[in-house]
Amino acid sequence: MHIQHEAEERHVLTVTVDNEAGILAKIAGLFTARGYNIDSLTVADITENHALSRITIVTHGPPSQIDQIRAQLERLVPVHKVIDLTEVGPYVQRELALVKVTGVGEKRVEALRIAGVFRARPVDTTTGSFIFELTGAPDKIDSFVALMRELGLVEVGRTGIVAMIRGAEEA
Repeated sequence: MHIQHEAEERHVLTVTVDNEAGILAKIAGLFTARGYNIDSLTVADITENHALSRITIVTHGPPSQIDQIRAQLERLVPVHKVIDLTEVGPYVQRELALVKVTGVGEKRVEALRIAGVFRARPVDTTTGSFIFELTGAPDKIDSFVALMRELGLVEVGRTGIVAMIRGAEEA
């Protein structure tokens, strides 16, 4: 008997929720209880009166699991809307990173040169270190961090992904 496994896919979900205490714990608990992984999670207040928040979740799994995650999110009481940007159409995703690099001499010069190529901006400079600010797609940040590892990478802080559907319509 041959068991066929579904291929794992990466999905970016946006979840519009009431901005109330405990909602993030409910959503994280939903994932934890079922053994689903969250690759990235960001939350922000999105209305002037602070009534709603938008949660962006990056997860992965076979299509049936993603469908189940979406259905379970939609059943939570404070959830207004769940959109799988991966299925809706083209979308833009960005992440912010702060990257601390130490070095002197040629390594320092090379770190600055590479930062220029990646449009990373030095936001803090000492005689022995830089902190670069970089925004972009997650793979761009991954590439920058990998290059900085060879030049004196000390620390990385990343915000997680935010994403929006392309075009004029609201998700």
